[in-house]
Amino acid sequence: MKQLIEIKKKLASDWFKFLQGKIIDEFQLLENEIDKKDRKKTKYFIKKEWKKDNKKEGGGNSYVLSGGKIFDKVGVNQSTVSGQFEKAFRSKILGAEKNGKYWATGISIVAHMKNPKIPAFHFNTRFIVTSKEWFGGGMDATPSFNDKKEEKLIHQKLKAVCVLNNKDYNVYKKWCDTYFYLPHRKEPRGIGGIFFDYEAKEWEENFKFVQDLGIAFIDITKKIILNKKKLQWSNKDKEKQLYKRGRYVEFNLLYDRGTKFGLNSGGNIDSILMSLPPLAKWK
Repeated sequence: MKQLIEIKKKLASDWFKFLQGKIIDEFQLLENEIDKKDRKKTKYFIKKEWKKDNKKEGGGNSYVLSGGKIFDKVGVNQSTVSGQFEKAFRSKILGAEKNGKYWATGISIVAHMKNPKIPAFHFNTRFIVTSKEWFGGGMDATPSFNDKKEEKLIHQKLKAVCVLNNKDYNVYKKWCDTYFYLPHRKEPRGIGGIFFDYEAKEWEENFKFVQDLGIAFIDITKKIILNKKKLQWSNKDKEKQLYKRGRYVEFNLLYDRGTKFGLNSGGNIDSILMSLPPLAKWK
């Protein structure tokens, strides 16, 4: 049994590392393409590695590209960590109630676009082991401008991944809509997507689903960016985007479970707050 869980841990962490590299390569190509006439000005991903205070408990690395022609800021984080939760936090994590021990691996991406006509994207998938083991994650989009055709495209592609893997798209969509909601504003953060957690049965099937979702994220984001990268925008459009980003910040600081998990598991602060945009506004 112990040997089997170690195999699962390695397969999951290896996949998230591979996916991180794949996403970085694809996003860098998009940035290179738009800047191909002037390579000196092209922005590149900068890597930062980190370790927990107890180096035996692992760490991760963050790749961030800022100030690009496509991306105002995009971060691609991958980490594999272990340890023991503080007693006050143990009841919030499945299977950690007794001794608080955990092991977790995952990937998290947040992309804030320069062009306000292109939505911000969020994606993460993870595999967590306590006395239980499960997969979780999801993808959602936060546009500053309504685009029903684009919204339909995103949901159709996410639904196709769910159907292919015998997952209930409607349940995942509703979960996402409920999760990415700002109660104090009484409004959704964006147009949703899918969100899931505690997928504990049929490990191989769930692992395939997580892999398929990672590839779908690349396909969806590339298609939308390529469709909209040349759209004209004004300072007024940018202002609207910055106010929408303010809502994004509020959610991530007040409600986001990934932020809370990172802070309570000894994660790297810069990586945890990578999701925050470079600029935002409030009225």
